[in-house]
Amino acid sequence: MANEASDPTPNMQSLSVNDSENHDSASSSNPAPPMTVEERFRILRSVGEECIQEDELMNLLRNKPEPICYDGFEPSGRMHIAQGVMKVINVNRLTSAGCRVKIWIADWFAQLNNKMGGDLKKIETVGRYLIEIWKGVGMNLEGGKVEFLWSSKEINARSHEYWPLVMDIARRNKLPRIMRCVQIMGRSEQDELTAAQILYPCMQCADIFFLKADICQLGMDQRKVNVLAREYCDDIKRKNKPIILSHHMLPGLQQGQEKMSKSDPSSSIFMEDEEAEVNVKIKKAYCPPQVVDGNPCLEYVKYIIFPWFNEFMIERKAENGGDKIYKSFEELTADYESGALHPGDLKPSLSKALNKILQPVRDHFANDSNARDLLKRVKGYRVTR
Repeated sequence: MANEASDPTPNMQSLSVNDSENHDSASSSNPAPPMTVEERFRILRSVGEECIQEDELMNLLRNKPEPICYDGFEPSGRMHIAQGVMKVINVNRLTSAGCRVKIWIADWFAQLNNKMGGDLKKIETVGRYLIEIWKGVGMNLEGGKVEFLWSSKEINARSHEYWPLVMDIARRNKLPRIMRCVQIMGRSEQDELTAAQILYPCMQCADIFFLKADICQLGMDQRKVNVLAREYCDDIKRKNKPIILSHHMLPGLQQGQEKMSKSDPSSSIFMEDEEAEVNVKIKKAYCPPQVVDGNPCLEYVKYIIFPWFNEFMIERKAENGGDKIYKSFEELTADYESGALHPGDLKPSLSKALNKILQPVRDHFANDSNARDLLKRVKGYRVTR
């Protein structure tokens, strides 16, 4: 997409935990002036590969000081780097632009989708482990701008609101329309689905209204159910539709893998992978020389390294060109396509940058007994599809 070519928020501060502490102390005596609507729009727009619709987003920011953003996840196993680091980048951007973020821990949904074999206790353990990772990597949880809400508890507490909404959405949609949404569960229309998996899209659509979300901030793979929510607004003559801000989906590390898979450890970096594991996975990753499109290593640089550090440092021998700091992804890809930057130099530098991001997570799980116990239990669970 044209909007994606360069980061619209180039002046955003580094998101590394240590750097943010230094910035906070430096800025406490000179508080930044309030952002303009246009500045807030640019930050929010930078989160999404796609926005439906941009004019509605601008209008929302003009009229509501603290929009509510909704994101959700199934606790379904160990956390890969897209769910970990990219979510932290996006959530911190959302809150910096004045949004309140409701993160929906979809435990009942994971059960409906047979994750962890449908064992709700295991699903709850995984959910708690995921929260510990976000704490460790640096999600900004201060000031109450981010809420973690368990679907089972919230739905039970307000069932009189929730289930009539689910029923109305189900009543107004034909089965083929709901079937087109099963991608949100990692399923296809050709799969043999359970009745529970047919109910799932109706429930996820209801979540948006139940949580009073102004913005749906999920991955591109969740787009179809978010569009269903906008269509439902047309059905019930509701003027204010939820705005869809869909973030990019990182591919797997191997050739032809459109997305990461928790059941294939080689396809992704996990958030608590040791340094040596990260190095091996990146070394084995698909990274053809002078090819940018479909290159997962370059995707990692674009969507993780540059947003986190605002730069990318290549360390290499003098005879190979010497060290170089790239300040933009465009500068890096120009060198890569020309052959001035080789995969043999890109990969070790990428591994080093990833390990720098992940080290606070490793430290958190090493030093916090509760987090360490959760990780041990989650690693012992068998991932079910």
